[in-house]
Amino acid sequence: MLLLCAALLAAGACGVVAQSRGMSRAEVYAQVDLLAELGRRLFFDPSLSASGRLSCASCHDPAHAYGPADERAVMPGGKDMRQSGLRAVPSLRYLQAAPAFTEHFRDSDDEGDASVDNGPTGGLTWDGRVDRGRDQARLPLLSPLEMANDSPAAVVAAVRRSPHADLLRRAFGKRIFADPDRAFDGILQALEAYEQRYTEFYPYSSKYDAYLDGKVELTPSETRGLALFNDPEKGNCAHCHQSARSNDGAPPQFTDYGLAALGVPRNSAIAANADPSFYDLGLCGPLRRDLADRGEYCGMFKSPSLRNVALRRAFFHNGVFRTLRQVLEFYVERDIHPEKWYPREADGTVRKYDDLPPQYQANVNIEPPFDRHVGDEPRLSGEEIDDIIAFLQTLTDGYPSGGGEAASPAGAPAAR
Repeated sequence: MLLLCAALLAAGACGVVAQSRGMSRAEVYAQVDLLAELGRRLFFDPSLSASGRLSCASCHDPAHAYGPADERAVMPGGKDMRQSGLRAVPSLRYLQAAPAFTEHFRDSDDEGDASVDNGPTGGLTWDGRVDRGRDQARLPLLSPLEMANDSPAAVVAAVRRSPHADLLRRAFGKRIFADPDRAFDGILQALEAYEQRYTEFYPYSSKYDAYLDGKVELTPSETRGLALFNDPEKGNCAHCHQSARSNDGAPPQFTDYGLAALGVPRNSAIAANADPSFYDLGLCGPLRRDLADRGEYCGMFKSPSLRNVALRRAFFHNGVFRTLRQVLEFYVERDIHPEKWYPREADGTVRKYDDLPPQYQANVNIEPPFDRHVGDEPRLSGEEIDDIIAFLQTLTDGYPSGGGEAASPAGAPAAR
């Protein structure tokens, strides 16, 4: 049973397994399915928010790869739904293989040398501050800018009043509500278990997966885009967003889970940015506090998976760009035409890296394609950017001949 518990850790199911000694393997898996079903129902229920209007699915839309459905940089929330978040909503897909956060990540699978230190890597949020799905689920439930519950007990009370109460009792025992702390932990486990359903959260059903399986061919434009994506002298995208299968044959995740500072422009659409003294510094704060004194990390944010990136309409941690073309043009023009991306000072000089205090600007990545200077030619032409975009569109799940079972929001409650 302990081995089975270990195998089910990713599904958040050990709370169930721990109380199920003597159960058969089939019975344990039935309990896990029960927990995931409870999590699914909780995920779509706005009554778990203080406003009664915001569910997990309000921001993590299954029709958009469990990311935002529109182009807003940040989503509204709070008790009155008039508060504004600090960061763009990430997709919840393809997080199942993310390693725990570490400041010194070594992975011989890709580097071929376990002595190579890849630096800060891992975690599940833009700043890597939590490692488990249940801990990630806790954040929006209690954030005053999101679901805005005053305490875990408030969440438990909402579930106790809901149609899901009996499922929680079935999963954790009839007296689960007598212990609010344990009940809240059960709610978080259920959400974590739901987010481990592979058909929904990591189906590997894109055209590119079908291509890797030898089922389809890429178009000429997609093929050129893949080559440019991988070429370290051109897009160099695969440096952080690996496109090849791992040595054990696992499909590519299109992220190395690393954190980097890219110097993206400040987004005036974020309410907090109206204060010129406010900066979102990612790995060193303000939401993450344990590394606040590590200046070399300031400005670093997670490199997300590029799977389903073509479904997004707000990019980077602050949602400053609206299209993939803008993103790619920024990559190749940031240091060639900074006036296109950053504001000017009163004296006409360009205030480069305007969303990062001067003392941290040395942290900004200058690897290709960011290794250009004013007057240089960009690493990618307009036509080459078109080809990379064509390739990125092959990463959208749900391709008819995809490598896995196409994910679907089928079964989700109609009310959102």
